[in-house]
Amino acid sequence: MTTAEPSSAQLPRRPYGKTGDQLSIIGFGGIVVSKVEPAHAARVVAEAVERGVNYFDVAPTYGDAEEKLGPALEPYRKDCFLACKTAQRLRGPAAEEFRGSLERLRTGHFDLYQLHCLADVAKDVDVAFGKGGAMEVLMEEQRAGRIRHLGITAHTEAAALAAMERHGFASVLFPINFCTFLRHGLGARVIAEAQKRGMAILALKGLARQKWPSDDPRRKSFAKCWYQPATDRAEAELALRFTLGQPITAAVTPGEEAMLRLALDVGGASAPRDLAPLTDAELQQLRSLADTLDPIFP
Repeated sequence: MTTAEPSSAQLPRRPYGKTGDQLSIIGFGGIVVSKVEPAHAARVVAEAVERGVNYFDVAPTYGDAEEKLGPALEPYRKDCFLACKTAQRLRGPAAEEFRGSLERLRTGHFDLYQLHCLADVAKDVDVAFGKGGAMEVLMEEQRAGRIRHLGITAHTEAAALAAMERHGFASVLFPINFCTFLRHGLGARVIAEAQKRGMAILALKGLARQKWPSDDPRRKSFAKCWYQPATDRAEAELALRFTLGQPITAAVTPGEEAMLRLALDVGGASAPRDLAPLTDAELQQLRSLADTLDPIFP
C-alpha cells in the first residue's frame, strides 16, 4: 500500500503502529455499502478514495457489504489498507469464512485480519485460542502471506486485555467514545496496555452519541446505526476530535452514508495538518453533554 503524504485536499494520515503503514485518520466502515446498488457502492468508495481514505474495514457479518465493497474497491486495492474480521471462534468455520471473504472482496490478502467482537473471556478468547480454535488458522494464513497483520476487535476491556496477553497483535479496534470514556473511563485501560505493547489503536463509535431514545423519530432514518449518532456538525466535530485526540491511528465511521460524509468533512477540515486537540473549555463542554446522555455501553 502507499505511504505517500496526502495532498492538502485529503485526510491526514497517521502511523499504524510500528509497521511502516500510514492510515487515513478516518476509516471507511464497510456497512456503508451494504444493501445498496453496486453502482452506488462504486461511487461512494470512489468519493472516499478521492477524499483521502485508504483504510477500509469490513466483515462478513455486515450483510452483503463484502459483495458490494469488493468490486467497488478493486480499482484502488493496491493503494489501500483492507481490514477484515471473523466472529468465528473455531478453526473450521474460521477457515471457511476467511476463504469466502477473500473471494467476495476480490483480493489475495488482507492487510489486517481480526478476531472480531471479543466480549467474553471464556466464550470468545479462551475458545479462539484453544486447541482447534480460530487463532490456529489465522496464524497459518499469516505465515502463508494472506494476512499481513493480525488484530482484535472488542467491546469489553476484559476480553481485549485477555487477548492481548496471549498474542503479539498489531492492533486493537475498540470503542473510544466521548460519552462512555468520560462517564465510565471505558477504553482507558485498553489504550494504556496497547501503548505498553507497541500496538496500534483503532477506534469504533467515535461519532456515537447515546442509546436511541425510544421516542426519537430519526431512528428509522439511521437504520444501520444501533445507537443515536452525533448528527449536529458542531457536536460531531467535538466528538471526533475527542476520539482522535487519544493516541489512536484512525476512527472507523458509522454505517450510514451521511455519517461517513460528516466524518470526512470533520476529519479533512484541517488537512494536511491533523485535527486540533480539544481545549479545556471544549472538553468541559463534552463532559457536561455526556452527563445528560445514556451511554451506549454501561
